[in-house]
Amino acid sequence: MRAARTANLSAVKLLEPLVIGPLRARNRVVFGPHETNLGDGRSLSARHVAYYRRRAAGGVGVIVVEEASVHPSDWPYERAPLASVAAPGWGAIADACHVEGALVLAALGHAGGQGSSAYSQAPLWAPSRVPEVNTREVPKWMEPEDIVAVIEGFASAAASAIEAGCDGVEINAGQYSLVRQFLSGLTNLRDDEWGADRTEFARRVLAAVRSAVGPDAIVGLRLSADELAPWAGITPDDAPRLVAGLTSSIDSLTVVRGSIFSTAATRPDGHTPAGFNLDLVASLRDAVREVEGERVPVFAQGSLVDSAQAEWAVGGGARADGVEMTRALLADADLVAKLTAGAGDRIRPCILCNQTCQVRDVRNPPITCVVDPRTGHETGDPDETANVSAGAATVPVLVVGGGPAGLEAARVAATRGHPVRLVERSSRLGGAVRTAAAATGRERLAAIIDWYEAELDRLGVEISLDTEGVATRSDDVRVVAAVGSIAGDRSYRVDEGAAVHDVAAVLDGATIAEGPVLVWDPIGGPIGVSVAETLVAAGRHVTLATPDNIVGNELSRSGDLAPANARLQQAGVVLERRTILRSVGSASVELEDRFSGVTRSIPAVAVIDASPRLPAPIPDVFGGRADLLRAGDDVAPRTIHEAILEGRRAALALDGIGRVSDGVPMGDPGH
Repeated sequence: MRAARTANLSAVKLLEPLVIGPLRARNRVVFGPHETNLGDGRSLSARHVAYYRRRAAGGVGVIVVEEASVHPSDWPYERAPLASVAAPGWGAIADACHVEGALVLAALGHAGGQGSSAYSQAPLWAPSRVPEVNTREVPKWMEPEDIVAVIEGFASAAASAIEAGCDGVEINAGQYSLVRQFLSGLTNLRDDEWGADRTEFARRVLAAVRSAVGPDAIVGLRLSADELAPWAGITPDDAPRLVAGLTSSIDSLTVVRGSIFSTAATRPDGHTPAGFNLDLVASLRDAVREVEGERVPVFAQGSLVDSAQAEWAVGGGARADGVEMTRALLADADLVAKLTAGAGDRIRPCILCNQTCQVRDVRNPPITCVVDPRTGHETGDPDETANVSAGAATVPVLVVGGGPAGLEAARVAATRGHPVRLVERSSRLGGAVRTAAAATGRERLAAIIDWYEAELDRLGVEISLDTEGVATRSDDVRVVAAVGSIAGDRSYRVDEGAAVHDVAAVLDGATIAEGPVLVWDPIGGPIGVSVAETLVAAGRHVTLATPDNIVGNELSRSGDLAPANARLQQAGVVLERRTILRSVGSASVELEDRFSGVTRSIPAVAVIDASPRLPAPIPDVFGGRADLLRAGDDVAPRTIHEAILEGRRAALALDGIGRVSDGVPMGDPGH
């Protein structure tokens, strides 16, 4: 188990200082720009300050604050910061992070035709009238005076950020970027000076920003070097020539990928290998060095969540001068501090799920992290290590259930000094997470369970496996019930001799008869899709049926909706949309069109049911106990995020610690 976590053990080059323009970062790790939804309207808030300060205190070298729109024509999401009102927030963030030793850059941009008119109620601005891919909204062709106004907006915003106390700015020519849209043949179809030389807008923006901030501040550029659209977009072959014409005004370059047709490609989930951009970064680094020598460091971005891979990228692999480890720092704000202390094996791993850290969706959720629910809630969710003393009162704690909710409850309770025993009825810890990781080959999912096992061992938690129940009840022991879930009720008829398998049993290796199978997925989440992919990869003929208009509807929140549908169709999975499962026979199933009511039969020797589940029953010995604490699927079956969050809250409740308001609705006061 410990050997499996050696990927995060040490770093040498990664922790070395790096000169960026006129300044020196204490190490080569960057917390990159990303949407947070932590704003107070369009202003940066106290929640932003606490969020960034926590990463700075954890040792990160450079923090790039959430991108601010440089012109009021840009309002891409509800709480998108606006540069003209961002100065107080920039100042507070810079002051807080400077105390902790980090450099602070303000990300500046304009989403252009990839924005939204929902909030501004005004037309989008773009180089050309290319419809926004998702909404099909046609933007306004920018007039020359509009172009000048945006360039001036970049300069004004940059000057304001530096005056507020930031160490520099980063100009976005990556995803959701007007600058990239001017650079690309996909979106710049103009025949005037701004189209004859597509680099003109970027060069003028960078020159204006450099003039505004002077030589003593950092000017960085974030550039998409592969739009994944070779028929007209920026390609890896084009990018070295492109960047060579832009380096004179910049002090650093961060290499990304993606375009209007591939927004999910910039920060994909675990289906894409970690470090996917490293070869692209290396080619751009070579091009920059031909022009600028080592003056302009090049930063890698792209699912870099393991310190060993990050160390290789800046060290022996010679791919980059620094790395963005943004999602890794969401999962563990103390990543750099742990590396510095030689405790890399204690880094809480990012599982690249994108479930709660990708927040640009219709719900407008504040950013958080599946494996660290305190992320994004630093002002309202208490630090479990705070106010823990050797003489504090403790109480024996029994955690029933070894899934993620129980593991987190045991970890937090033990961290706070309570003696903890955890009992699990199966022969291994991890519950459905461990099962899903093994069944689908997603080893990164299992990494968080490996981490819990190591942490509980370090904290001295007593673990009892293969323990079906607890024979005796003691009122002197506080109990956290995290017993998981069971299969839910069926909404269809099952004929005698028909085979219906609960999805959890299939993931756990249940035997399925030979022949075609149907995956029934009324949730539209990742489980049904993963099971279908796993079965078809094993050579099965698979049909996936859903009542929704699109398969995997809930995957839109993690950015995997389009990629998942592409993977399923490429693998040969038959997709039945707008469909209700009515009955299951021994060799076929009856499906009903959701809208017309027309029914038909298709061959299937078995159904794998991915329907909503129900809480598992609590052991009788604890029934009616007023002080019983419950967490995760035992309360209501949901995702790993809610399981870990509620396990944490249950453990804090042992000491009477609850969440305080951090400026957003609290929800159920019982939580």
